Amino acid sequence: MKITMYLFIAIFMSMSSFSQDISGTWTGELAVQGTKLKLNFNIDKDGSTHKATMDSPSQGAYGIPASNVTFTNPELEIEIVSAGISYKGKLIDDSNIDGIFIQGGREFDLDLTRSKEKATGPIRPQEPKKPYSYNSTDVSFINVEDNVTLKGTLTSPKSGSNFPAVILVSGSGAQNRDEELMGHKPFLVLSDYLTRNGIAVLRYDDRGTAESGGDYSLATTHDFAKDANAAVEFLRTRDDINHSKIGIIGHSEGGAIAPMLASKDAGIAYIILMAGPILDGKDLMLLQKYKIESQMGAPKSVLDNNNKIFSDAYDILVNKNLNGEVLKDSLFNHFQREYAGALPKNNIDELVNQLTKIWWRAFISLKPAEYLREVKCPTLAIFGEKDLQVPSKENIEKLETLASKNSNMKVEIKEFEDLNHLFQECTTGMPNEYAQIEQTMSPKVLEFIKSWILKR
Repeated sequence: MKITMYLFIAIFMSMSSFSQDISGTWTGELAVQGTKLKLNFNIDKDGSTHKATMDSPSQGAYGIPASNVTFTNPELEIEIVSAGISYKGKLIDDSNIDGIFIQGGREFDLDLTRSKEKATGPIRPQEPKKPYSYNSTDVSFINVEDNVTLKGTLTSPKSGSNFPAVILVSGSGAQNRDEELMGHKPFLVLSDYLTRNGIAVLRYDDRGTAESGGDYSLATTHDFAKDANAAVEFLRTRDDINHSKIGIIGHSEGGAIAPMLASKDAGIAYIILMAGPILDGKDLMLLQKYKIESQMGAPKSVLDNNNKIFSDAYDILVNKNLNGEVLKDSLFNHFQREYAGALPKNNIDELVNQLTKIWWRAFISLKPAEYLREVKCPTLAIFGEKDLQVPSKENIEKLETLASKNSNMKVEIKEFEDLNHLFQECTTGMPNEYAQIEQTMSPKVLEFIKSWILKR
C-alpha cells in the first residue's frame, strides 16, 4: 500500500557505453538535505535492450527494478515508476556518466562512476534458483476491454494435468510478476512453494511494468481488476488447468481486487486475501498514516492533528465537482492554511501532485466491503499482527462484523503473530524494516496457504 508519511520524510522509497557495453554497476552519491545517499544502478544487457535495478544501501533497499531503460549513445534514461523516480544522464567516457536524478518534480545532480565490482545485495535464502523442479512458461494474455497485453509466467508440476490453479494479484505500486520490492520477490517465493506442492500458479507484470503493455500511471484499482479478470479468462482457455478449481490470491491492494472479481464471477473457486483492505480506502489510509507515525514516536496531539488535516484533504479529493487545476489549488490552499508555513511550498506541491493522481482519487473512494458482501465462494483472509499498512485489528473487526451479518459469506480469518505487511517475521512492522529482513515470507504462512488451498 502507499505510505503517505513518506511524502514528508523520504526522497526514496537501457544503457551502453563507448565500448557499446555498459553492463555492470554504476555508483554515485545523492546530496539530500545535508546528507549523502549512496545509490547503485546495476545494468544488465538482454539482447538489444538493457535492464536495470537500483540499490540504496544506506536504506537497506536493493534490487528496485527499473520500469524503462533507454540508451541512445550518449544519452541515458532510467525510469522507476513505482518510486516516482527517473534518471537522465550522458555517458562522458567508459567510466563516467553525468546526470540528473528526478523525484517528485525535484532535480538533484547525480554523477555515476563505473564500479569494478558488482554491488552485493542482501541475502534472500528463500529465493528459488534455476533449474526449477517444475515447468515454468512465459505467457501472454490480453485485457480486451482496455486493449492491454499482459505478460507473465505460468508454473505447473512436471507431470500430470488438470491442475488446480491460482492467480497472484499484486499490491499497489508498479510491480513485476515477482511483486519485486525492497530486494524481495514475494510472488516468486510463493509461486515456487505452491507449484512444488501440486498447484499451478499464474503471476504477471502489472500493466505498464516490465514486459506488460499499457500505462500504469493512468490506471486505478478498477482497471487492475480488469487485468486480473483477463488472467482468469486466460487460464480458462488452457487444457492443463482444472477450470473449476481456479482461485485468486491478492496481496494488499490485490486483496481488494480479488473480491471485486469473485463478487461477479461465480466460477471462481476461492479467494485468499493477504493483508487485503476491509476498511474503506479513506479510513485505511488515515489509519495507516496514524500507525506508522505513532511507531516513529510522534505525540498523540500531532497524530490527531495530522489525521484531521488529511481527512479534510481526502474529502476535497473525492469531491467530484473539483478537477484539474481547481482541485490542485483547493488542496494546496488547504495544506498551506493548515500547516501555516511549517511545510515549504515545494513540499506542498509534491504532496498535491501525489494525491491528485488518478489512482489516489479512486482508492480513497474505494469501499471493499461492498464487494465482500457479494462474495459466496470460500474466502481466506490472513493478516500480520504487526502490519502497519493494513493494520490487522481494525480490518479483522470489520470483516467479522460483515460475516456475522451475511450468512452467505464463507470466511476464515487468520492473524499471524509478529508478522508485518509482507508476512515476514519482524521486530517493529515498519516499512523500512522490510529490506533488512532476510526472510521474504514466513514458512508458516506458505504452509497455511498451501494446506488451505488443497483442502478446497
